[in-house]
Amino acid sequence: MSEIAIYVKNLNKSYNGIKAVDNLDFHVNKQECFGFLGPNGAGKTTTMKILYGKSLKDHNQDTVINIFGLNPETDSLRIKAFSGVIPQQDNLDSDLNVTDNLLVYSRFYGIPKKEAKKRIDELLHFMELQEKAKMKIRELSGGMQRRLTIARALINKPKLLILDEPSTGLDPQVRHLIWNKLRELKESGVTILITTHYMEEAFNLCDRIIIMDKGKKMIEGNPRDLLSSNMEKFVIEIYGACKNQNGCTDYFEKNKIKYEFHNETLFAFSDNIDSLSRFGETLNGFDYHVRHSNLEDVFLRVTGRSLNEYQ
Repeated sequence: MSEIAIYVKNLNKSYNGIKAVDNLDFHVNKQECFGFLGPNGAGKTTTMKILYGKSLKDHNQDTVINIFGLNPETDSLRIKAFSGVIPQQDNLDSDLNVTDNLLVYSRFYGIPKKEAKKRIDELLHFMELQEKAKMKIRELSGGMQRRLTIARALINKPKLLILDEPSTGLDPQVRHLIWNKLRELKESGVTILITTHYMEEAFNLCDRIIIMDKGKKMIEGNPRDLLSSNMEKFVIEIYGACKNQNGCTDYFEKNKIKYEFHNETLFAFSDNIDSLSRFGETLNGFDYHVRHSNLEDVFLRVTGRSLNEYQ
């Protein structure tokens, strides 16, 4: 049985009477990548901040938060000592070069200079930044700055790594490089918490996820299990105001196929790809696409896009 690294029960956080986090329960196993997904304002970042002591939870006697045996309200410094945090926005010192950014940060952890320099060299190679060691921050691309921020979070050899939207705005090559590095860290024993808007990122990296909406946990589990248990295997997307032209809704209702409209696109879901493909071939004047369902379909279903009566 896996050891539990993080245990949270009945977590609540309010701002001006509005619940940002609402009775949230979850646990994270050691050496697991655990993801938080949800729309903007779902409570993901607030939850993260509470876990590493940057924000205080609502006072509630029933609430339990245990981070490797510690309470973030009373042991925040001890938790920060073994944690690495990557915020949404890079906050590197633009007046310093790459190496000096890491060297200054190492002093917060009391790492001796000789050891810090060795660690910095290792991290720059790990994040493939060794050739940028003397460059100023303003000379780095956005992807390089993001990799440097991750390297900085690893300076203290953390056993808990917390990443808030780690690959937002990055090109695919940099994103995949970061994913590979996070997999290596997990294999080395690091426990990882991540918030993300990228469904592909969550699907490829996370052992388990929570999908949140309006502060509440909507669904939790392994991404592949959530996909197989909550979605039909295939989706047809019909572009344009299809409505009941070409018998769209009549066909789906007759065959008890779930469907929904989003703006000018109709989505219909079925385990029978032939049924969807045959209907697509009858469409005149509408573009369409038949594909496998994915985690984004699960996300949109549980966070509020309405379905027809066959849901």
